[in-house]
Amino acid sequence: MKWLPIFLSLLLSVTAGRAMADAGPGQGYVSPLGTFTDDDKDRRVDDEVGGGQLGFGAALNERWNLEAFMQAASFNGPAEQDQFGVGLDLQRIINRSGRFSPYLFVGLGYLEVDRTALPKEDGGMYSAGVGFLADVFGGSDVALRGEYRYRADDVFSPSLADDMYSLGLQIPFGSARVKFTDSDADGVEDSRDRCAGTPLGTPVDEQGCELDSDFDGVVDSADECPNTRGGARVDARGCEPDSDGDGVPDDLDRCPATVRGAEVDSAGCELDGDSDGVVDRLDRCPGTAAGVQVDVAGCEIKAEIRLPGVNFESNSDRLLGGAEQVLDDAAATLIKNPTITVEVAGHTDSDGAANYNESLSERRALTVRDYLASRGVDLDRMTVRGYGESQPIADNGTASGKAQNRRVVLRVTSR
Repeated sequence: MKWLPIFLSLLLSVTAGRAMADAGPGQGYVSPLGTFTDDDKDRRVDDEVGGGQLGFGAALNERWNLEAFMQAASFNGPAEQDQFGVGLDLQRIINRSGRFSPYLFVGLGYLEVDRTALPKEDGGMYSAGVGFLADVFGGSDVALRGEYRYRADDVFSPSLADDMYSLGLQIPFGSARVKFTDSDADGVEDSRDRCAGTPLGTPVDEQGCELDSDFDGVVDSADECPNTRGGARVDARGCEPDSDGDGVPDDLDRCPATVRGAEVDSAGCELDGDSDGVVDRLDRCPGTAAGVQVDVAGCEIKAEIRLPGVNFESNSDRLLGGAEQVLDDAAATLIKNPTITVEVAGHTDSDGAANYNESLSERRALTVRDYLASRGVDLDRMTVRGYGESQPIADNGTASGKAQNRRVVLRVTSR
């Protein structure tokens, strides 16, 4: 009990702080201690500070130390003797990172006893005890160390046991292992983690950042297009911009305004199976022979381009509604085939005087020519002629026949 006040006073002297009393994991240490021994009464020596202990240890990890030690002591009394021992202790450290670190230990060793005028005796010794390490030197690496050891030995028969109280220093040396700290549990130590706070379970690279396999700046977990070309510009989803949604990135798309949903080739252009310049989606004649001139519907242009639905007011050259789309398609066909020239030919039915019908048919043909010109067809590619009632294609004796004879057509004059 004589050591209890000393122990308590040391404990109270240790204030809160960040310093460590014990050696850090990976360090070694040396520990010189002075020892007071309360001997087994059967040794017949005096209790006294008759020697000390020198320890050499290593901090294995946060919890355990392994220490080799030497003990030496000389004692007076009726059976004056010298003792020398060596041993090995395993220490369980409590609160290694604090300024006050208690520990427990067990140990095994060898003890030699030399008594005056008697032969030396030796045998095994067995230890158990408790100790503490305290930072009382203002954050120094050196710690104050106190220890109680219960030591039994089998040098003599019956065996003897002593109570040993030691006080001294513990001096670490070498470099401590830095404690591995990984706050976001991604396997990368905080000191190297450039992306702290990674979601749990997310694969990361050696710097602790989420993987970006295609290096487009969008991490794999958010990348909807994980195989983007190197260096390509991407949006927040990790996908290359594709304005027309045809699956071909804008910077590779030679037809950037494709109709949504249309089938396209690798250049982003709609398919044209017969290579006639009319995409399959609009081609009404998909098997056109190679090199044949076609209209906007993909059909071969023959000797005459008919204009069904191009009608006029009665006895007039003014177009009726509904003719515009047909004439727009005709203009597009002529622009698509710039080598073609045409005669804009007007025809009437047989009602009325022949001379008047010829004049009326010519005026109607002029109306069609002027409309085509307004849509971009060069006037030099179009001649005009009114045939009146001279070239019927149906029976003028019936209403339906007369309707067919009242027409304007484009006759191909050269290709």
